[in-house]
Amino acid sequence: MSERLRWLGQAAAYALFIAFVGYFSNSPSYRHLPEGMSTIKLSVRHSGKLLGECHTLDADELANLPATMRAAQSCPRERSPLLLELEVNGKLVLSRSMEPRGLHDDGMASMYQRLTIPAGDIDVKIRLKDHIGQEDFPYRAERHIHLAPAQVLVIDFDSQKSEFVFM
Repeated sequence: MSERLRWLGQAAAYALFIAFVGYFSNSPSYRHLPEGMSTIKLSVRHSGKLLGECHTLDADELANLPATMRAAQSCPRERSPLLLELEVNGKLVLSRSMEPRGLHDDGMASMYQRLTIPAGDIDVKIRLKDHIGQEDFPYRAERHIHLAPAQVLVIDFDSQKSEFVFM
C-alpha cells in the first residue's frame, strides 16, 4: 500500500508541476509594446575628427624632450564630440552629444538609443556632425518608411562608408 501511495504522490507532484509550467508559459500575457506602436533602434559608433592640427617641432623643442619622446611632429590626440539629431515626421525626437571614450578622449564615441513611436507612415531624418567647428551636418539621411505595429526599424551608422544604414 505504501508503494502505491508513493507512486500516486509522485504523479500528483508531477501533474502540479506540469500545470504550473503550462499556465505560466502563456499567462499572464506579456505585451512588449503598447497597441499600435513601433520601435526605432539607433546605433552609432564613430570617431570624431581630431581637435587641433599637427605641429612640427623645431630643434630647440626636440632637444628639451627626453630621447624616447623625440618625434618630428606633435599631434593632438583629443577627438571632437559627435552631435546627432533625429527627426520623425518633422519633430525633433532626439538630439544627443556623444563624448569620445578613452583616457585622453581619443577613442570612438558610441551610443545606442531605443525610441517607441506610433506605427504607420513616417518620415525619418537623421544627421550627424563629427567636429564641433562644423557649421552643417556632413552625414545625413532621409527616408519615408511604413512601420507596422510592433515592427522594429534599426538605424546604424557605417563608419567605413560614412553613411546611415536602415534595416
